[in-house]
Amino acid sequence: MVALQHYLVLAAALLVLGLSIIISKRNAIAILIGVEFILNAANLNIVAFSSQGIGGLDGQTAAIFIIVIAAAEAAVALAIFLNFYNIITTIDVDRGDKLRG
Repeated sequence: MVALQHYLVLAAALLVLGLSIIISKRNAIAILIGVEFILNAANLNIVAFSSQGIGGLDGQTAAIFIIVIAAAEAAVALAIFLNFYNIITTIDVDRGDKLRG
């Protein structure tokens, strides 16, 4: 049986990786991947606590809800990035100020 600390360390590593991707990248798709890493870290924490008896089945239900929300967020963000690319012909988020009137 894997201890709860192992799950928490892995979730912390995913969180740090996601934050570092968001801070360092200027590519819109890479930023979206960083957000997904952060959501997966939250899911891992929720399921880990649920498997240890802390939170019960509600933790697994919340994790499935977060996965559904992440899929919807990815679809909406991808549509926004494709529109952004059609207007500016790049997905560099630093050039987004050119969208203002």
